[in-house]
Amino acid sequence: MVPETEINTSTEKGLTPAITLLFSIACGLSVASVYVAQPLLDAMASDFGVDAGSIGIVVTVTQIGYALGLIFLVPLGDSIDRRRLILGQSALSAIALAIVASASDFVVLLMGMAAVGLLAVVVQSLVALTATLADPAHRGRTVGTVTSGVVIGILLARFVSGVLADIGGWRLVYLTLAALTLSMTALLAWSLPRHSREEAPHSYAKLLWSIPLLFVREPLLRVRAVLALLIFMTFSIFWTAMVLPLSAAPLSLSHTEIGLFGLAGMAGAIAASGAGRLADRGLGERISGLALALMLVAWLPIALMQWSIWPAIIGIVALDLAIQAVHVTNQSMIFAQRPEARSRLVAGYMVFYSAGSATGAIASTTVYGYAGWPGVCMLGAGVSALALIFWAATRRREECPTVVTGGA
Repeated sequence: MVPETEINTSTEKGLTPAITLLFSIACGLSVASVYVAQPLLDAMASDFGVDAGSIGIVVTVTQIGYALGLIFLVPLGDSIDRRRLILGQSALSAIALAIVASASDFVVLLMGMAAVGLLAVVVQSLVALTATLADPAHRGRTVGTVTSGVVIGILLARFVSGVLADIGGWRLVYLTLAALTLSMTALLAWSLPRHSREEAPHSYAKLLWSIPLLFVREPLLRVRAVLALLIFMTFSIFWTAMVLPLSAAPLSLSHTEIGLFGLAGMAGAIAASGAGRLADRGLGERISGLALALMLVAWLPIALMQWSIWPAIIGIVALDLAIQAVHVTNQSMIFAQRPEARSRLVAGYMVFYSAGSATGAIASTTVYGYAGWPGVCMLGAGVSALALIFWAATRRREECPTVVTGGA
């Protein structure tokens, strides 16, 4: 295993609130680059002369790029200086976004989108660095604050991209993202600690092979990865299919109005950052159970969305609060297991996150075609119930405060 040798004194003092907020914004900005394409697909199809049935490949290649980045880029954080890795990925992300914005050929667009997805995994490098730099007594709270930026970025991406596209077209969205990402790179270069770790001599192949070995050796990682798959399947089931009933009669909402529902989800995501504080006190299992129960109950008011929006808003807040609370708790617990392998832990964990998101998206639209919104809600509730049952069957019977241990 790669030794975790911290040589920057700021790690002993923990992250300042300002740096924590900067990391959170950087995470939100980076993950937004993966999701802004969704409401822009019709404009892209028109611009490049691609039929509506084929334009979905834009989203597909972006997600493939993201999955490859999780497997092949994120683990490097356990071997090389994370500062160099993060700054390099961030700078290249700005270039990739600019290529997308200026693409005159559909093949160039797809290549640019694949690069955008590949480099967007800088989010996970930032999360792993946060866990390393944070004060151990407040690691869960700090990780929760930073990861809340991820969910907020996903939820805001659809709304903001729609507004910018209305102003200047879909290319303006990517030009704006490129400029913001370049500015964020400069801020990170100024704020990231230098030499956050010593580089290790282990080969790249050995580093990648150690990821499946972590799943073999760490039962907690296996359990929390499955929970990640189930909660983000639930997340994707709702947020992928919700546009269909909201845009149809009798509601017939515009894309901008539908995007406002993301603000309700943001409220829940922000509130969930407090779950990290409770995880720091050794209450991770208890918080997980309560949050998973809330995730299941949230589908009751969400099921009423076609008839009344306000109960659905309450359900959206509850759903995102529950999902983010479990996500924050998951990461707080697994990071405490192997401090020397945090980048590889988050890489393996997030593969399950991506699999859940992709599966939920496909399942929700398929079920909606056969059974409408009630069918989608039954699917979401079913997956939520499965997550709760799985947690109950695998939970640790005794809880103790999170202790960070070293060693392989």
